Amino acid sequence: MSETSAFLLLDVAGVPCALARTSVSEVLPLPDLHLPPAGGGPLAGFLNLGGTPVPVVDLARLLGLRTDAARGAAEDAYRHILLDAPRGTGFLVDRVEDLITVEDAALRPIVAECTLNGCVVAEIARADGLVHVLGMSRLLTAEEQARLSALADAAAERLSALTAA
Repeated sequence: MSETSAFLLLDVAGVPCALARTSVSEVLPLPDLHLPPAGGGPLAGFLNLGGTPVPVVDLARLLGLRTDAARGAAEDAYRHILLDAPRGTGFLVDRVEDLITVEDAALRPIVAECTLNGCVVAEIARADGLVHVLGMSRLLTAEEQARLSALADAAAERLSALTAA
C-alpha cells in the first residue's frame, strides 16, 4: 500500500495551490482585521487571537498574483485565513476549496531554485491541471518574518497599553 498525504486545496487569485494539512493549525472565516498605518505590502492586517495580535499576510499579494488590496465585501465572504501550525502567522486566501489525499508517488518535486525562496515544493497532477504545493515554512523570507514579528510586537504593546488604562 502506498503512502498518502492530506492537502488543503486553495484558490489564490485564481491560481490553484495546496498546503500540507499538517502545516495548518486552523482555517478561519475572514474577520475584520486591524491594519496599522505602518503596515502595507502583503500585510492584510492583524487578527486578534485571544488577545494576541497575529499578523495576516495576503498570500496573493505576497506571491505577486494581485497588486491591489481592494476587494468587494461580497468577495470577502468566501475568503479564509489559514493559521500556520505554531499559530504565529495567518495567510489570507480567496478560498479553501477542499481537503484531499494524494498518494506520495503522485507528487512531482520541484527544484527549490525554480521558485522564490523555494516556496513551491511540489506539484499535484489533477484532471483539471497542475496544483502548486506550497511549503508553509518557505512562504516568508527570514527578513519578512523578522519584520512581521517586529510589527506584531508593536501591536501587542499598543494592545496591552489600552487594556492597562
